[in-house]
Amino acid sequence: MRENGRTARFDLDAVLAAGFLCHLGVLVDGVPMVVPTVYGATADTLYLHGSAASRSLVASPEATVCVTVTHVDGLVLARSVFEHSVNYRCAMVYGVPRVVTGEEEKLEGLRVLSQQAAPGQWEYARQPNRKELAATTLLALDLDEVSVKISAGPPDDGEGPDAALGLWAGELPLTATWGVPVPDPALAPGIAVPAHVAARAGTVAG
Repeated sequence: MRENGRTARFDLDAVLAAGFLCHLGVLVDGVPMVVPTVYGATADTLYLHGSAASRSLVASPEATVCVTVTHVDGLVLARSVFEHSVNYRCAMVYGVPRVVTGEEEKLEGLRVLSQQAAPGQWEYARQPNRKELAATTLLALDLDEVSVKISAGPPDDGEGPDAALGLWAGELPLTATWGVPVPDPALAPGIAVPAHVAARAGTVAG
């Protein structure tokens, strides 16, 4: 729906900043493939992470891809089924990605990914060694061609004929929150949950 389109750059930045999981659409041997993967965004680049053996990530630099990031904010329950809808925020990024080969940019791209998914974890955990870097594919996609759509608000039939039906209508919000950290069963006694992880418990995700 055209009226849901957004052209302001801050709308794109907000949608990308609110998540860390995207779907990468690419043609592999002439067959469309849509693969969920982790991403991280900078001011001008979207980094996508995966295994060096991933067919989608290996194939995607050869053609234009479409990366989508979607956040569902709730259901819009109208008086008629026809008017039901979903409140959401969505960004689609198009382009021909490049494989990041330089070690310095690869480490920086992985840091961006890690910070987006789990702020503070990059500094806390052991960082990748050369063997692990070689086993990881990192794609970089410029944020030049994008489409952003946002749908929010109540049903559209409040002033139409269906308003006389006397049926409840409104929004059913959806909010995801981080739970309490669960320690690894193999964890040695006395190792506390780091502050940057503990601080996310109970906070809204996205």
